[in-house]
Amino acid sequence: MNTERTDLEARARRHAALGEPARLAIVGRLLLSDASPTELSRELGISSNLLSHHLAQLEQVGLITRVRSESDHRRTYVCLNAGSLAGLVPTGEQDAARVVFVCTANSARSPLAEALWSRCSPIPVASAGTEPAEHVHPGAVKAARRHGFSLAGLGTRHVDQVLRPGDLVVAVCDRAHEHAGSRVDAAWLHWAVPDPASAGTDEAFDAAVAELANRIDRLVPAVHLAAAA
Repeated sequence: MNTERTDLEARARRHAALGEPARLAIVGRLLLSDASPTELSRELGISSNLLSHHLAQLEQVGLITRVRSESDHRRTYVCLNAGSLAGLVPTGEQDAARVVFVCTANSARSPLAEALWSRCSPIPVASAGTEPAEHVHPGAVKAARRHGFSLAGLGTRHVDQVLRPGDLVVAVCDRAHEHAGSRVDAAWLHWAVPDPASAGTDEAFDAAVAELANRIDRLVPAVHLAAAA
């Protein structure tokens, strides 16, 4: 009974936090894509001081997490915590002819995301890199195998060779988002997924798979296949 009461109180605190329109707008903005405080302030028209207050309230009840950019350590991104909005899944918010996952090297996060997406959505998928490596990282290949899927047949390609009109781009690393997002003429989302190759451990690659799988589960219901032109 105490466990049920504790869970009920935690849910009540989240509902209370979401009862403020600005905080509800922040969470709505974070449903499909991470954002920096500057981006949130600009897009939602909230002053930086007031935004800091709202973010603190959302963080206190476990709805969001703030993470440091792997590329520019002065920059912070705000992420919606997995499972914090159980039962609230966005639908029908994006039309796409294809989903393209992009990271820097196209060797770990983006090919893992490509393979995971192909298992749960009929919408075509591809992956690419802003600075593609020569081959897919062996750690990613092994992680895929451990989790019951395969990266066989996936190579690395430059984003300029892959993107085409109608694509929905999902940048799964901070560097790709910061260096290429403003230059690409396509619908663009960003997920601040840590680079497993930096640590190089099985645990890091497994964590990347889990994070990508969770975010893909959240995105799949929101993407509809675009009608042919």
